[in-house]
Amino acid sequence: MGFFDKLKAAFTKTTSALAHEVRRIVTRSPRLTAESMEELEAALLRADLGLPMTQQILGAVRHAFETQGRGGLDFIDIAVAEVEKSLGQGNSTLVQRPGELTVVSIVGVNGTGKTTTSAKLAHLVRQRGELSVLAACDTFRAAAIEQLQIWGKRLDLPVITGGYNADPASVAHDAITAAVSRNANWLFIDTAGRLHTKNNLMLELQKIHRVMDRKLPGAPHEVLLVLDGSTGMNAINQAREFHKAVKLTGLVITKLDGTSKGGAVVAIQRELGIPVKFIGVGEQPEDLQPFNAKEFAEALFASR
Repeated sequence: MGFFDKLKAAFTKTTSALAHEVRRIVTRSPRLTAESMEELEAALLRADLGLPMTQQILGAVRHAFETQGRGGLDFIDIAVAEVEKSLGQGNSTLVQRPGELTVVSIVGVNGTGKTTTSAKLAHLVRQRGELSVLAACDTFRAAAIEQLQIWGKRLDLPVITGGYNADPASVAHDAITAAVSRNANWLFIDTAGRLHTKNNLMLELQKIHRVMDRKLPGAPHEVLLVLDGSTGMNAINQAREFHKAVKLTGLVITKLDGTSKGGAVVAIQRELGIPVKFIGVGEQPEDLQPFNAKEFAEALFASR
């Protein structure tokens, strides 16, 4: 099964409700009525697309109806086009420093899959023939270091570690030294999970980034927030607070397999303007892939 097929399968709960509900509404009447528009709005909001994106889609539908009439009007095609347009804004690829070490900080709340994401991203760039190194900067969660070491052994990736309860900023500092000495292209920093509402923990994250910047000016060059796709619209608050504390450069959406809240990805990007860079739909290393706005939009509204 290809990644696009996995993506469509992951959105089964979203699309089975959304696409069928939309088609039921638009085929019931040859005219686009106020009642049908209200029903379409409710269906899009239930899919967690958010109010701004929902209004953008409905605005495009009204414009198409006014200029083309009801004949040949395909609501799904319009919705896909608008979602793709919105998600396609911003740079969705990792920005690399040619010939130099690129440091990527992986941040987020507890349980979103930061450690596995760090390993999968390191594996992904290694598949392009580039040397990547992992740093275990979660020095507090039980077995966090061992978890990253297991991934490193499984994927044949070097892992830089410190001891438990060590200063994570110190580990990040040493990891940059080790990565530079290895002539690595990439360093992925696995930070500890932290609640976005805990100011002291956000200050600690800022400290880690300051130490990295002093060691290697400009580091971290990418700051990726890992969000659990099953949390839906609640993820917006996480993204907003992390973005205030440390300037985010991209989002990684994990655990999309089996969720009914796939539309939240659109709402988050639409509201905060932070590009989605990677999405995950499974446990295997290859189940984390670069984000493709067109494929995502089509999968979100697929009827089968």
